[in-house]
Amino acid sequence: MKRRWLWVAGVLALIALALLGWLTLRAPRLDALELRPAPLLRTLQFSARVATLSRVDVGSTVTGRVAQVLVSEGAQVRKGELLVRLESDELRAALAQAVAAEQQAAARIAGLRSSGRSSAKAGLAQADSTLKAAQAELARTQQLVAQGFVSASRLDDVQRAVEVASAQQAAARAQIQANADAGTDVVQAQALLALGRAATQAAQARLVQAAVSAPADARVLSRQVEPGQIVQPGKALLSLALAGPTQLSAQVDERFLDQLQVGQQAAVLADAFAGQRFAARVMSIAPAVDAQRGAIELKFALEQQPPAFLREDMTLSVELETARREQALALPLSALRTQAGDGSATVLVARDGRAQVQAVRLGLRTLDAAEVLQGLSAGDLVLLGGQVKAGSRVRTQTVPWQPGKSATRGGTGVAGVQGAEAGSALTNAMGR
Repeated sequence: MKRRWLWVAGVLALIALALLGWLTLRAPRLDALELRPAPLLRTLQFSARVATLSRVDVGSTVTGRVAQVLVSEGAQVRKGELLVRLESDELRAALAQAVAAEQQAAARIAGLRSSGRSSAKAGLAQADSTLKAAQAELARTQQLVAQGFVSASRLDDVQRAVEVASAQQAAARAQIQANADAGTDVVQAQALLALGRAATQAAQARLVQAAVSAPADARVLSRQVEPGQIVQPGKALLSLALAGPTQLSAQVDERFLDQLQVGQQAAVLADAFAGQRFAARVMSIAPAVDAQRGAIELKFALEQQPPAFLREDMTLSVELETARREQALALPLSALRTQAGDGSATVLVARDGRAQVQAVRLGLRTLDAAEVLQGLSAGDLVLLGGQVKAGSRVRTQTVPWQPGKSATRGGTGVAGVQGAEAGSALTNAMGR
């Protein structure tokens, strides 16, 4: 009897082991990620354009025909270098005429101060002598009239002669005063000289304006003028990019404003020169949002000399680093079962062969990964995908994964779909 019971117990044990093995084989095999500390980097990707500190259009301030265009597009020019020369024959003739008028006015002043004054003094001396003679004649005539030798009419004539001589003396004295430095003739001549000098300066300025020069060190961006063309004030002849540090300008979706800071580093790439990346940093963030685009403008400064292939307004691709963790426990977003706005979430972990719900608190998030701050530790197995319920038996196979790269099994991405969708969403957002 005892042997029979032992035999029955053995059979039951075998049946139990077989049942347990069958149940284990029936448990679904799921991909699992073993949490390990690893670097976690968050970036934004968007387009930017090459910009210059200042761009100016230069032109002529006088109307004329173009004689020479001395620069071509792309040329580097120095401050004061001649760019365009207009025909200037008429302007030179106007300058010569103004100079002659100025010289004539100066000669008149010199004449008034030399020969004019001498002539006026001589005239005054002559008027004084004439007046003295007339006065002497008047005295003799008065005696003769008193003695009855001449008639009273003769006395009238002599008196008129004295009055005329006195008037001539007054005129001579007035002429001397007019020829003095404060006299009217000299003042009038000085006014004419000032007018002539102003006309000369104006003619010289117009002649200078016939030559269009570079306002500063710059590069010629475009040329809109050719020899023989008639130009007028206000018409742009050349477009210049003034020399200065090369900057990049980008429009970033306002949704990412909380991730942006001055000084953040970025990697920049031109599509035409894919093998020549260069570094830049955020120099400024616009204080206002563009209401039409729903974007905010970023300005970038280059960390080294700009590559030779850069051109104004060239389109570039920028990858901006907005956050970094040197060692973080991170898991793919596809592993999150539920999420809340306060940063909490739940995941399924494999423990003792069963799927268990685990609450976690998340930190830094990227397009495909999230940092785990609380709830998990290194070595935990987090289940990826699968329609398994909590408490169910599971079998796991560990798959490799790194932040920024989808977890893979046999070369097929488990989190690749969600990462691609997120990347597409970012691209669309940046293109607004």
